[in-house]
Amino acid sequence: VNMVPQNPSAALNPSIRVGNQVAEILRRHEKLDRSATRDRVLDMFQRVQLADAAGVLQRFPHELSGGMQQRVVVAMALITSPRLLVLDEPTTSLDVTTEAVILDLVRELIHVEQAGALYVTHNLGVVAQVCDRVVVMYAGEIMEDGPVNDLFAQPLHPYTIGLLNSVPRPGQDKRKAGLQTIAGQPPALRDMPQGCVFAPRCPLAIDICNTHPPLEQPAEGRLVRCHRWQEIASGTVSVSGKRQTGVEAVAIADLQREPLLDVHHLAKHFPVQRTLIELLRREPPAPLRAVDGVNLGVQKGRTLGLVGESGSGKTTLARVIIGLEDRTGGTIDLLGADIMGDVHQRPKEKLAQLQMVFQNPQNSLNPYLTVGQALRRPLIKLAGMKRGEADREVRRLLEAVNLRPEYARRYPNELSGGEKQRVAIARAFASDPALVICDEPVSSLDVSVQAAVLNLLARLQDEEDTAYLFISHDLAVVGYLADYIAVMYLGQLFEVGYGRDMFTPPLHPYTEALVSAIPVPDPQRQVKRVRLTNDVPNPRDMPTGCRFHTRCPRKIGAICEQELPPWRDSGQGHHIRCHIPLDELTELQHGLVIQPEEEPPVQRRTPRRARLALVAFGLGGVAAGAWRLWLERMRRDGGGT
Repeated sequence: VNMVPQNPSAALNPSIRVGNQVAEILRRHEKLDRSATRDRVLDMFQRVQLADAAGVLQRFPHELSGGMQQRVVVAMALITSPRLLVLDEPTTSLDVTTEAVILDLVRELIHVEQAGALYVTHNLGVVAQVCDRVVVMYAGEIMEDGPVNDLFAQPLHPYTIGLLNSVPRPGQDKRKAGLQTIAGQPPALRDMPQGCVFAPRCPLAIDICNTHPPLEQPAEGRLVRCHRWQEIASGTVSVSGKRQTGVEAVAIADLQREPLLDVHHLAKHFPVQRTLIELLRREPPAPLRAVDGVNLGVQKGRTLGLVGESGSGKTTLARVIIGLEDRTGGTIDLLGADIMGDVHQRPKEKLAQLQMVFQNPQNSLNPYLTVGQALRRPLIKLAGMKRGEADREVRRLLEAVNLRPEYARRYPNELSGGEKQRVAIARAFASDPALVICDEPVSSLDVSVQAAVLNLLARLQDEEDTAYLFISHDLAVVGYLADYIAVMYLGQLFEVGYGRDMFTPPLHPYTEALVSAIPVPDPQRQVKRVRLTNDVPNPRDMPTGCRFHTRCPRKIGAICEQELPPWRDSGQGHHIRCHIPLDELTELQHGLVIQPEEEPPVQRRTPRRARLALVAFGLGGVAAGAWRLWLERMRRDGGGT
């Protein structure tokens, strides 16, 4: 039995070369000599598709990208040819493109090694695409169990239905309908409810739910723990109908409003030490060009989504706009006036107009301040309120983000992840900003909590007329919230357009790869697969010509390597930066995405999948011990997969 953990950087020893770390496992378990061990490790590194496998053997973990680190961890798990592989959220921290490659790799290696796999995750899209069987857990109990096709086609437990409806699909947006959410919070394991553990949050709970439901078998190969599963199966009751309404619909022509933020030729270059070659040649050091001549604008009350992989420059761009990093060049105009680069040089009026919600609320909230103190500070410092007025406004802000007034007395460690992010959002809105920058605000949240936060952001924008710059690597999430989308790669924009245009051709080949990598929560759905090879190039050594040509699956020749690509206009505000004519892109990308509501039934695809997925949400420790539950079940059933 071997395991692939969630965080590869924490699983790898930073002081030992990765080749030696994998070799240590072989020497301990198979007693091989040094030469045979090195050959086995090199072969495994090649099988997990590590470029320059011999060179990677000699590198330390910090010299590898996140995707390369995860491949090393997968190699460590498979090096002894285990019969059971446990994968605990192995792609949660990865970009969608890297995630897609890792999942393809794991699926293929499991097939070659003929291993069983237990995949623990909260990502229903991943479950649908890689697994054969699903177990849904809540508060330490199995809620539902069944083959992946059957469970996704007809879920029988309200919790499973709520989870599936919480996931934003490609093409779904806030103006059509709000995402379904699951009310309330998971119970504390020391204070479990009587009867059904999901009853306090269940929209279908009735008196009988006060008694503990048995685990019943509605069909061959399926299990469900619900008193009302027969009514759900027959359609007598429905959970899917209980959806939130979307925000006010706006016609495309009416999306145009007065400019709020105008970024022109913005650049941020980080100085680095000279390499040995630069020293010998007496050349100045090449800077790290994180942001390199970006032009973008945000309009009042609208959302601009910014997407791209890690290393594309999204977060650096946000930090320069907010003032946490000083710009190297270019201008930033907010409400028609240029604002200084450094946050310490900006007047309070500008600070109040521009706020930010960070990816990790745990790190952005002061652990020594109560929620009320954290919210009161910007009200007094930036909004100029007196103490009594600020306290009243704290209560209003908490109500606006669906938190009770007594939360003002709690500390961050007394809140769940979703509650912390709600507090961070309330703090950002405390100064009544014109623009809020959201940097991956939902990437670390479970799907049900993510849906609630996305609905909250959409509602607050509708009520306060606030603009968002929403940064993410998940195009489905961005597509739900954004009115416009810009795609960024290696410090430059490669595509801009309305949110609705980013899921239908023509698309830039990089956007095409991002779209095709979205793990859609439907095992019957086929999306044309486009996988990116290699890692993002070093920003110190930019490729010539088109910066994407080193990874582009549509590269057409030397022109991509030698000449800068032109901007091409596909009409209605959609622009693509590529050498390939738009009609050719449209033809190449035919059938890339089918909208969910128009998708015809397709035959189940055949690649080998993980033997079992275990879905656990909201309760630390449940997923960590979940594989033990499956092992017990394997022993009981005779050990088959």
